[in-house]
Amino acid sequence: MKKIVFKGAAVALVTPMHDDGSINYEVLEELIEYQIKNHTDAVVTCGTTGESATLSEKEHSEVIKFTVEKVAGRVPVIAGTGSNNTEHALSLSKNAQNLGVDALLVVTPYYNKTSQKGLIEHYNYIADRVDLPIITYAVPSRTGVFIKPETYFELSKHPNIVATKEASGNISDIAKIKALCGDNLHIYSGNDDQILPVMSLGGLGVISVFSNICPRECHDMTEEFFNGNLAQSRELFIRYLNLMNELFCDVNPIPVKEALNEMGYNCGRCRLPLVPLSEQNRKNLKELMRGYNLI
Repeated sequence: MKKIVFKGAAVALVTPMHDDGSINYEVLEELIEYQIKNHTDAVVTCGTTGESATLSEKEHSEVIKFTVEKVAGRVPVIAGTGSNNTEHALSLSKNAQNLGVDALLVVTPYYNKTSQKGLIEHYNYIADRVDLPIITYAVPSRTGVFIKPETYFELSKHPNIVATKEASGNISDIAKIKALCGDNLHIYSGNDDQILPVMSLGGLGVISVFSNICPRECHDMTEEFFNGNLAQSRELFIRYLNLMNELFCDVNPIPVKEALNEMGYNCGRCRLPLVPLSEQNRKNLKELMRGYNLI
């Protein structure tokens, strides 16, 4: 069996910003403490939700360093280090390793994309040159790139490629990945609305946007499942499904940052090209959050 980086619910943490667009480290620390106090199982920094696409390389390094220092070993820290340039992804990965993270989250190449053979070479090239567990990340709605089950099987042969964050939305493919790879590749749901289905297929949990605002509930949902309390896990999943979906009423992380702002965490707005929620979407989100007693 491959190393398990975490089991349960990891938060795909936002990166809070000041009004001038600079990173708000004071609020970032508040968010980290909120997560750990409410039993998050791991912290993912500088991923999609953390706006890695608009962070400079210096900011990327500083956010990872700050997160590692503030988490201080209480839960695993996973750093997003993917790129559509293999050498750049390797550079980001080595830097994150030097900063003390526990694992790497490496998204598939995007825009220039690649073939399935290219994916195998890309990931193996990075995995050969780092000494950390790698979680691959498939999110074809953003990248235009799927990782086929047969490709996962080839990737699972590398000792450092231990898991995937699967956000393809294709439950049939996820079942096939599990059938082909068994315990040689752990699976995390990359979609909050598929947490329970993925765990039912042997997945080890979720890397979650929803967990930014409801870390305890997301953790409890997974813990109840792994403790054999399927009815309780399902009840939590169904109860919060509308809220999970509302967090994707616009491009992530626009809605979840707005939700955190409403909860009193001064996360600011997203960097361009992402723009604030429309008034109607903001109204809908606030009404739903009131229904869950979040504001």
